[in-house]
Amino acid sequence: MMADGRVLYQDIVPYDTPSFLDILQGPASGLLELPITVHWGPRHVFDLDDLGQRRAAYRAIVREGTPDVQAELLNVGLLQELWPDLVLPDRCRALWEERFPNLAE
Repeated sequence: MMADGRVLYQDIVPYDTPSFLDILQGPASGLLELPITVHWGPRHVFDLDDLGQRRAAYRAIVREGTPDVQAELLNVGLLQELWPDLVLPDRCRALWEERFPNLAE
């Protein structure tokens, strides 16, 4: 909350995580189609073999995905590899790292 009493969306937006990292069974390469509930931009298909597209897809899934969507679309190996470079809101990153301390290592 800001000093003037305003509540900002960034301070209350809800974030979800899966129960366990080992349930993340998404593809490690190829094309990945994101549902509109996760990414509402003009592009819904991301090439996981392209680093920039992989980062964009994972950023959207981590921020906007439900645990079921995360389990289906995220790959645990790719997530661990990308984690240090994913641009995420502080609260989102803190939630994931609190639940999965090995991501912060």
